[in-house]
Amino acid sequence: MIKQNLKLENTDRNSYKKRFILGSAIAVLIAITPFVFYSYEYVPDTEIWNTWFFNYKSGFYGNAQVGIWSILMKVVPAFLLFVWFFTCRHWWYHAILVPISMFIYQIVGAINEDVSYIDEFHLKYLIPIMAIIIPSIYLVRARIFNRLNSIDQTTQDMEDELTFRPRTVWGKVKQFF
Repeated sequence: MIKQNLKLENTDRNSYKKRFILGSAIAVLIAITPFVFYSYEYVPDTEIWNTWFFNYKSGFYGNAQVGIWSILMKVVPAFLLFVWFFTCRHWWYHAILVPISMFIYQIVGAINEDVSYIDEFHLKYLIPIMAIIIPSIYLVRARIFNRLNSIDQTTQDMEDELTFRPRTVWGKVKQFF
């Protein structure tokens, strides 16, 4: 019995350590986003930017600083939305997929130098995603309020009941596919 309790205690400590390390890493990544966002200021004002890792040629933008700025303007908010999506515990967190998909579309447009207006968003590319997410969210909301009217539960109790919380990041990704 004592050995079993020690195993459970060690497992709890290991689980806590893993969650603490993952939470700390996420917090650090969120904290450095302003530095990542303003890192475009260290990019030279030339058309070609040569680094040890890669060479960037800013054909459409005319200058590497503007090209990197337009990419970072999309990547940093998309990253923060991904973090919010994977850490959100509310029943409506699928709605975050709509702005995520919009930013992904804009990132592709910013990287593709043949596009003349990168911020011109075509809603027709977002409609299939919205067609799945919006009715799903409405159905979950209707189910919550149906149960609220028939049972004496608070909204928080209902939200906790409907919230699926996988323990790993892979589990969160896996639940959508």
